[in-house]
Amino acid sequence: MNRKAWIITALLILFQIVAFADKAVLGLVASKAMPDLGISAVQFGFIGSAFFFLYAVVSVVTGFLAARFSVKWIILTMGVVWAVMQFPMLLGGGAAVLLVTRIVLGGAEGPATAMSLTAAHSWFEPRRRALPSNLVAAGSTLGPVIAAPALAWVIVAWGWRWAFGVLGIVGLVWVVAWLLIAGDGPFAGHGKQNPAAARTADRKPADAADEVATNDVDEQKPVVVWRALLSMTFLAAVIGGASNFWVQGFVTTWLPQYLGTVVGLSLPQVGTVTTFPWILGAAVLLLLGFLGHRLMKRGHNAHRAIAVPFGIAALVAGVCFILVQATSGVLAVALLCLAAGCSLAYPMTASAIAYAVGAKQRPILMATLGGVASIGAIVSPTLVGWLMARAGYVSPAAGSELTTEMATNMAIGVHQAFTITGIILLVGGLLCILFLRPESLGRKLQSKYVKH
Repeated sequence: MNRKAWIITALLILFQIVAFADKAVLGLVASKAMPDLGISAVQFGFIGSAFFFLYAVVSVVTGFLAARFSVKWIILTMGVVWAVMQFPMLLGGGAAVLLVTRIVLGGAEGPATAMSLTAAHSWFEPRRRALPSNLVAAGSTLGPVIAAPALAWVIVAWGWRWAFGVLGIVGLVWVVAWLLIAGDGPFAGHGKQNPAAARTADRKPADAADEVATNDVDEQKPVVVWRALLSMTFLAAVIGGASNFWVQGFVTTWLPQYLGTVVGLSLPQVGTVTTFPWILGAAVLLLLGFLGHRLMKRGHNAHRAIAVPFGIAALVAGVCFILVQATSGVLAVALLCLAAGCSLAYPMTASAIAYAVGAKQRPILMATLGGVASIGAIVSPTLVGWLMARAGYVSPAAGSELTTEMATNMAIGVHQAFTITGIILLVGGLLCILFLRPESLGRKLQSKYVKH
């Protein structure tokens, strides 16, 4: 079982890599696609935001479906849609086709993290889930790390449309592998609560009760789920997650063009430099995964082992985003990479909230969290484009060079966005540290809101 569990985990890591490569491709083709398609900065920002239009709806619906059907087939369906939606742009689609395919892609990718974590959790007992969860989450940061330099080379060698084509081919290969290998794990069943564990929890003090709740989370009875969705714990997870999605939308849509236009890097250099935040994000997730694993083995609850480290990472990211404007050169780029890297830990909020309910309702909470939190990624790309336009930035015509004045205007708009992003991260991180307490929520739900 251990070997199979880690094989499935490896496939889920690849699943996340493909998903986030799909997000990163738009920013990489920006400088070539905008003139060719004849679209402005605001329009391009809108297309970036459009990726998340169906994100929330499909995430929530899929979460409820996963409570009834095998997550293997849900993930397979998502993978097929991802692959197929890449080919229209390879075959000559225009701005309208790009908009529609990004909307459909976003809908299909909305539940990706929640479904990946649900599948991974089904193969590990509760106290062993912190590390595989963060490994799967690290796949989301490795997507751009692997894709950025590879797709930059593809764009230079074959043209920007082939960036979409390559992703489609890779996606089809992954779908075949998942179909042949994947399955649901031994912890995917909807277990019954252990009465002895419940009695033990009732007579333990708060910290010990949290430990019992963590151990026996899969055996909790189904609860009135909207009570969990309206809790302060869930709200904290949503705001913390939204701060991370905000950065994802910002970084994947505008960071490559900012580095090329304002910093003055060539496309191959942009492809390399844009991997730095994602490499750092993967390192942060792996480090926090090992930390959470050790803490939970020592008896700490998910609040201390997962939620607090996530909140600290968000606070560091917020401070760095705010400081970027006060620096320049290498230090500014380093702060920007650190800020973006530390704000890519969203899956930790989903992993934490999973400890509030049993196996049957776990995907509902995680998928709904991802869907609602994705509002951050809907707003940020369009807002950045609007701030750039308000500062006077206008995209050059096809075949024209960008002027120094336009580069300055872009910098003004993006730097304003840095400040807004920093504040949002500070608020999200602090709320998660204070209120993202899944075991406490779980005890409350089991004592007052069990379904009858």
